[in-house]
Amino acid sequence: MDCVFCAIVDGDLPASRVYEDDRVTAFMDIEPITPGHLLVIPKQHAPHLVDLDPDDAARMMTVAQRLAQALRDSTMPTEGINLFLADGEVALQTVFHAHLHVIPRTPDDGIVLGGDFQRPDRAVLDEQADLVRAQLQF
Repeated sequence: MDCVFCAIVDGDLPASRVYEDDRVTAFMDIEPITPGHLLVIPKQHAPHLVDLDPDDAARMMTVAQRLAQALRDSTMPTEGINLFLADGEVALQTVFHAHLHVIPRTPDDGIVLGGDFQRPDRAVLDEQADLVRAQLQF
């Protein structure tokens, strides 16, 4: 397997680590969207969200919460936080090892999310909900 994040976990590639425990590691993104941009990854390889161990996913979120607070408490400009997980190439995933972005935000950072949103009829939303609900497994 040729996974850059697995190589970081194994210590074969350098990373500016911020946090590590038995399930996850967090480090600075080498192509940050804003200063302080962090990645939280599971130590166990999981290419996509659906492959991710639920306990690892929960730990990633817990660590992201603590990192968000640490960013806010630091001198790093942080007035807000975006969490972002890209799942699949069409969703902009470029490293196929699940990872959660923790992105500090400021009013003048120039990052634009969103755009012109559609507001479908309730019947369309209900139909889509039925399609998802029919496949939902817990």
